[in-house]
Amino acid sequence: MLDRLAGFVVRKRLAVLVVGLLLAVVGGVASTTLFDKLTAGGFDDPKSESSRAITALDDRFGQGLPNLTLLVTSKGGVDDPSVTAAGTELTRKLGREPGVANVSSYWTTGKAPQLRGKSGHKALIMGTVTGDDTASQKRVAALADRYEGSRDGLEVKFGGYTKFQRELLEQGQKDATTGETVAIPITLVALVFIFGSAVAAALPLAVALVAMMLTMGLTWILASVTTVGSLAASVVTLLGLGLAIDYSLLMVSRYREELRSGLTPPDAIRATLTSAGRTVTFSALTVAVSSLAMAWFPLQAVRSMGYAGALTALLSGASSLIVLPALLALLGDRIEKGRVFRRRRPVTAATGPEAAGRSVESGFWHRLATTVMRRPVPIVTIVTAFLLLLGAPFLGINLGMPDERVMPASSSARQVADTVRAEFDSSEQNALQVVAPEGGGDRAAVGAYAQRLSELPHVAAVRTATGAYAEGRQAAPPDQRYARFASGDAVYFSVVPESASPDDADDADRLVGEIRSTKAPFETLVGGAAATNHDAAAALEKWLPYALGTVLLTMLVLLFLVTGSVMLPFLALVLSALSLTATFGALVWVFQDGHLAGLFGDFTPTGNIAATIPVMLFGLAFGLAMDYQVFLLSRMREEYELTGSPTAAVAQGLERTGRIVTAAAVAISVVFLAFTVSGISLVKAYGVGLPLAVLMDATLIRGAVLPAAMRLGGRATWWAPAALRRLHDRYGLREEPAAPAPKRDGDRALTS
Repeated sequence: MLDRLAGFVVRKRLAVLVVGLLLAVVGGVASTTLFDKLTAGGFDDPKSESSRAITALDDRFGQGLPNLTLLVTSKGGVDDPSVTAAGTELTRKLGREPGVANVSSYWTTGKAPQLRGKSGHKALIMGTVTGDDTASQKRVAALADRYEGSRDGLEVKFGGYTKFQRELLEQGQKDATTGETVAIPITLVALVFIFGSAVAAALPLAVALVAMMLTMGLTWILASVTTVGSLAASVVTLLGLGLAIDYSLLMVSRYREELRSGLTPPDAIRATLTSAGRTVTFSALTVAVSSLAMAWFPLQAVRSMGYAGALTALLSGASSLIVLPALLALLGDRIEKGRVFRRRRPVTAATGPEAAGRSVESGFWHRLATTVMRRPVPIVTIVTAFLLLLGAPFLGINLGMPDERVMPASSSARQVADTVRAEFDSSEQNALQVVAPEGGGDRAAVGAYAQRLSELPHVAAVRTATGAYAEGRQAAPPDQRYARFASGDAVYFSVVPESASPDDADDADRLVGEIRSTKAPFETLVGGAAATNHDAAAALEKWLPYALGTVLLTMLVLLFLVTGSVMLPFLALVLSALSLTATFGALVWVFQDGHLAGLFGDFTPTGNIAATIPVMLFGLAFGLAMDYQVFLLSRMREEYELTGSPTAAVAQGLERTGRIVTAAAVAISVVFLAFTVSGISLVKAYGVGLPLAVLMDATLIRGAVLPAAMRLGGRATWWAPAALRRLHDRYGLREEPAAPAPKRDGDRALTS
C-alpha cells in the first residue's frame, strides 16, 4: 500500500501539494473562530448524582447553583448609608438582567454577616448565570464589561465559577498563540543544527504547520457538533507541532540516507515510505489509540483532549506520509541546499549484513549498546532503581479538582476567590444542595431531616422550606426568605459547610459521603461543587481499568505487528511505563508540593493535583513513549532479519536510529516546554511532564534498559509460535517479504 502511495505522490506531487495547501488554509481560516466554540467546563460527570441534582434544581425550582460572585469594595465601609443604597441598587439592577437569577447581596439579605468581609470594607453579591457552559461564559463576559470597575463609589470585581471558566478559555487561547511563537523559532534553530541544511530543517516545520491547521479545522467541525473543552486547543497546537516534527525527522533522515546509498530521488522516496513510512503509520496509530482510550471517561474535558490527541496524531502521520513525500519529490537532491555547516557524514545504508556490521561498529550508539549488553544485570538494576526513586513522590499524591488557583495571579476570578477565602467567614459559595423531587409536602419530615443534616460534622447550617437549622436544632423559623426552597411536592436543602478553604477538600469530600449516607424520609440527590468533584473523581476511578485495558491490549497487538515477537510487546509496555515514573514523581514534587515552582513561572502550589492531570498526562505521555519504542524496535527488526543475531540487531538498530531519535526527542521536548509559558498551572504540568517522559525514554530506557533487557532475553526476545509468525508474515510491519536471516553468530563480540 505504501509502495503504491509513493508512486502516486511522486507522479502527482504538485496536485498533492496544492490540495494539501488548500485544505490547510481552510482549516486555518476555521481555526480563527475555534475558541468561540470551545468551553472551559467539562470537569463533571454528566450522568452522576450531582449532575442529576443540578438538573432537578433547575427543572423543579428554576434555580441553578451559585456561579457568579461580585466582590464589592468601598473605602467608606459597606455599612455607610450611601454605600448601602448603591449596593442595593446594583444588586437589583443585576437581578433584572436577562440570564441572571437568584441575585442576593449583603444589603438585600438583612446585612447577613457571612456576606460581609472582616475589615468592613468588602461585601459580596451572589447569583446564578443561567444556560449551558458556552452561553453562561459569554453572558458573564458581557456583564463584566458593563459592571466591573468603579461605579457609584463602589469598586466591583467579577468572580465565581462561570467567570473562572471564561478566563480559563481566554487564557488558553492566549497560551496557544504564545506557545507557537516560542516553540517554532527555537525548533527551527534546533532542526538546522540537526540537519545542517536550512532546506532540510524547514521541511518538518512546513509539514507541522499543515498538520496543525488541518487538525484545527477538524476540531472546529467536531466542536460544531459536540462539546469540546478549551484544553484541546493546546493539545492540537503543541502536540501537533511536536509529532509532525518527530515523524518528519524520521522520514527526512531516512530519505537522505537512501540518497547517499546511491538511489535516485523517486526510488529513495519509495524506500523511505516502505520503511520509515510504515514506522510512522504504526507510531501514529499508537499515539491515537493511547489518546482515544480517554474517551472511556465521561468527563468532557478529558474526552476532548483524547479526541484532539487522536486527531492530531493521525493527521500528523498522514501529513508526513503524503505532504512530505510530495515536497521531497519536488526538491529531489536539492534537499541539501542552504547548508549552514558541514558535519561528519552519518552511517550509510548497508549493502549486506557484513557491511552493515562493519559500518556501524565505530558509532557512539553501537558502542553504548555493546557496553550495556556486557553488563546487563547491574545496569538494569541501577537504572530501574533510579527511575523508581524519581517516581517515589507520586506515592504521596493528593487528588482534587481544579479551581481558580490554577489561574495566574492577574485573573479576576482568582483574586475574588482568594479574597473570599481570606476575608469572609462563611462558605456560602460551597454550599451543597440536597434535592428531594418528591416528599416535600410532609413538612415535619422535612424539618426532621434538616435537623439530622445539621448535626453532621463540618456543617455550619442547613436551610430549607421549614427554616434554618444549626447543631441539631432550629435556628430560624420559616418565613418568606425560605419559600424558594419548596415547589409543589419538591423541596431542597442548602447545606453550608463550616469552612470555605480549598485546603479542607478532604473534609468537603467526606461531608458529601456523610450526607448521602444519612437516612432520609424521601429520595434525595446531592449536588454542589464538592459533590461534583466527588463524583468526577469516582468516575475517573471507575473507568480507569477500561481505559488502561484498551491501551494495553491494543498496544500488544500493534507491537506484535511491528516486531513479530511475543516477548517484546510486553517488554515495551513495561519500559514505557517505567519511563513515566519520573514524570509522575515530578508532577507531585513540583505542582503539589511546590519544589522549584519558581522555575516554571507564576503558579500556586495547591497541596493537591487535579485528578484529570494524571489521567490525561498518562494518555499522552504513554503514547509518546510507545512512539519511540516503535521507532527503535521496527529498525531492530530490520537488522535482525538481516543479521540473524539478537545482539547485533540491538546494537546496529540503536546505532542507526540513535542520533535521529535523540534529535526527535530533543525537538519535541523543546515544543512541549513551550507549555510552561502558559498562565494555567494545568497546562504547565504538561510542559514539565511530557518532556520528562520523552527524554527519559529516549535516554535511559532506550540507551540502557532496553538493550540490557534484550540481551538477557537473547533469541527468546524475538520468538513467536508458528501460528503467530504466519500472522505476522501476513499482516505485520512489512511491505515486502523479509530476506532470509543469514547463518551468523553476532554474539561472539559480546562474549569474547
